[in-house]
Amino acid sequence: MENTPRILVVDDDRDISSLLADYLEKNGYRALTAADGKAMWKALDENPVDLIVLDLNLPGDDGLTLCRNLRARSQVPVIMLTARGEPLDRILGLEMGADDYLAKPFEPRELYARIRSVLRRTHALPPNLQASEAQQVHFAGWTMDFTARHLVNAQGTIVSLSGAEYRLLKVFLDHANRVLSRDQLLNFTQGRDADPFDRSIDLQISRLRQKLGDDARSPQIIKTVRNEGYVLATTVAKE
Repeated sequence: MENTPRILVVDDDRDISSLLADYLEKNGYRALTAADGKAMWKALDENPVDLIVLDLNLPGDDGLTLCRNLRARSQVPVIMLTARGEPLDRILGLEMGADDYLAKPFEPRELYARIRSVLRRTHALPPNLQASEAQQVHFAGWTMDFTARHLVNAQGTIVSLSGAEYRLLKVFLDHANRVLSRDQLLNFTQGRDADPFDRSIDLQISRLRQKLGDDARSPQIIKTVRNEGYVLATTVAKE
């Protein structure tokens, strides 16, 4: 029982929380529930948690705010729930550091599959997604410090990255000069496959290019390979 993953469901709809908690308990997990941000922080202070299922629309601090604040102190995986299912909600959730998202209404079986996928991916990676063989990586005048989770430009200025941007850049640096498809990027960063209309990776790459000062019309660092995907086309030196 000690090794049973503990899932915290944060949703102000008590019927949904109870349904999900019962379903997760029946399928081998330990489940906790919280109705808002205050209850979530209390639960996290009192219990070790392996994954949080976090509703976007909550009273008080919404799910995006809670996810952003959570990322400042913890790397516990988060699956975001949204009632609207709008692409912008999904992108914002991933930008705030969520590991996956699911639009309501949904089947408990689908959430269960997402939880298993995220936990499997999380347990397969080193803590904080750090490369075990490198503490820092230098590329195209930039330095990625995996210990501090900082991206630093040639002038020594720290450029902030969202959780989604950090994970995406980490994947590119680990697979430099290799073409990665959208499916591969989603699997590496979010543990799922792309659907035909999923453009979240394209939007994240656009934002990452902006952070790197990489001209979207003629990118030199993260290049688009037509009909194949993207490639980090630069030399990477590890320390």
